[in-house]
Amino acid sequence: MSLLLNMARRLSFAIAQPITIVGWFISSVLLIVLVALASSSTFRTQPMQEHALTQAYYYGIIAAGLYCIIALLMIVTVVGAYRGHYPKEFRLTTPQRTLMLQTISFMVYILLGALVYSKVEGWQYLDAVYWADFTLFTIGIGGEYVPKTHTGRSLLFPYAIGGMVMVGLVIGSIRSLVLQRGKEKMSARFMETKRQSVLSSLNGEERTIRVGLFEKINFSEKGLSESQRREQEFRVMRIVQEKAERTRKYFSLATSSIAAFLLWFLGALVFMHAEKPQGWSYFVSLYFAYTSLLTIGYGDYALSSNSGKPFFVFWSLLAVPTLTILISNMGDTLIKAFKDFTIWVGSLTVLPSDHGVRSTLRTSIQRMDIGKLHKENGKEEHATGATEQTTLDRLTEHIEEDELREAQEAGEHGDTLERDTHFYHYVLAKEFRQLMRDIDASPPKQYTYQEWSYYLRLFGKDETDASCHRKPQAKHDRSKHKYPNLGVADGGDNENGGPYTWSWLGVRSPLMGNKTEAQWLLERLAATLEREMRRMRSTDPKEHKKPPPISMTDLRTKYSSPRSDSQQLLEKGLSAAEVRRRQRNGDSGR
Repeated sequence: MSLLLNMARRLSFAIAQPITIVGWFISSVLLIVLVALASSSTFRTQPMQEHALTQAYYYGIIAAGLYCIIALLMIVTVVGAYRGHYPKEFRLTTPQRTLMLQTISFMVYILLGALVYSKVEGWQYLDAVYWADFTLFTIGIGGEYVPKTHTGRSLLFPYAIGGMVMVGLVIGSIRSLVLQRGKEKMSARFMETKRQSVLSSLNGEERTIRVGLFEKINFSEKGLSESQRREQEFRVMRIVQEKAERTRKYFSLATSSIAAFLLWFLGALVFMHAEKPQGWSYFVSLYFAYTSLLTIGYGDYALSSNSGKPFFVFWSLLAVPTLTILISNMGDTLIKAFKDFTIWVGSLTVLPSDHGVRSTLRTSIQRMDIGKLHKENGKEEHATGATEQTTLDRLTEHIEEDELREAQEAGEHGDTLERDTHFYHYVLAKEFRQLMRDIDASPPKQYTYQEWSYYLRLFGKDETDASCHRKPQAKHDRSKHKYPNLGVADGGDNENGGPYTWSWLGVRSPLMGNKTEAQWLLERLAATLEREMRRMRSTDPKEHKKPPPISMTDLRTKYSSPRSDSQQLLEKGLSAAEVRRRQRNGDSGR
């Protein structure tokens, strides 16, 4: 009760935690004493060879162990909270609350169903719990525990359907909550480890950097502009990101596979010892555990001992999250690879793509050659002006959509500042809508360096401005920041009150945080819009004289050429698409 009151924020952490921890320890000690006395000669009235321990005895042992583990884990939580690693208050999110309620409801559903069937079928209550467990998990072991009355068989129809629905809900909550939270933590850890490893391998003499065990790429700042240097960092960070994510996926698969195999092998070991009266060998126990884990349930082997049944209930409940996580991790790796392979084989044989077999082969060869960037020592290409060109193209799209009446009117009156301000606000609103669409993309959208440069320029962070940037460092200064705020980049101020300077390969890189790239950009865009609203409401004349980071003059400069006066065409109201059409046809001057 104290733990629940603490989660509901009705009881303080300092009061609730000691009560909860002491309560679990007392419960554990009392159960241990009780089970010890129950197996002693004090309570044994019959000869030793006729003495048998009930299922309740083994449930008591399992419960005592769980209580002790919970208390020890809560001690770790308290120590971590007072050291600043964890918050001192439980703030349950909606998915966490949902998983708790669904788990509690499922356990109550099993126990109440067992109570009903113990009365209807005349079973012992704990035997009915064992039956309800293997029934709702669709294992169907059978044996002597099957409904034999018409009432029991009739009640099975709604009871089994309701139980399977609740199991599905619990599995869905485990997948969305446990896996997602674990993925975020592991991604951040692997990303930081890989980032430090890559930066530590920087060779100044050879001007190379190692991105893999046998992979080196050129990394030199000599002769590069600030924008090209930043793009080089971005490319390396993308490689770090991809390799760290691949490592995380296969590490998660290996961990969940080991957990599943331990559950199988150790469970079989316990079943072998529990079912010695039946003469089960270890292989038979492995067979039983395997058919139970996969819910095959042939029914040719069934548990009969008072120790095997309670362990089976506990073991099967552990199997639900374990196999859920394993299957999910397989979906991200092995199953995805097999699916891609079958689609590729189909496109070459019985189900060719719309572009034909030859096009499919050519695309496959190009994908195999995607590592060319990693292996070409000193041959990275830096497209001069590509970032600026992308920015202008993106702005031109907005011009094509609308001629921006307010901007045109301001331009006609010669007020270029007001014209550019209107244009800037229009672009921000349009990009806000685009990012809202990108938020829902699956898999999460990854932007090119040119797109990042465009968005950062909208936020007032020009990639060509060296004063906003810093050199990449393998490790952050713990004397100043014990726990760095990953992925903040241009967000917030440093210890001197000024904006953070950051590197694409640093801990504050936007690619380092747990947010998706679209989420990061959307948050910064929303902050930019708020800042612009405050500036427009300001009574300070200086605030209204600040030029926006983009202007329509940039576009007019782009469409000027020696052979045609495209600037005049734009000023006359022609769309950018029409200007380009006329330029291609060579009639822009007519």
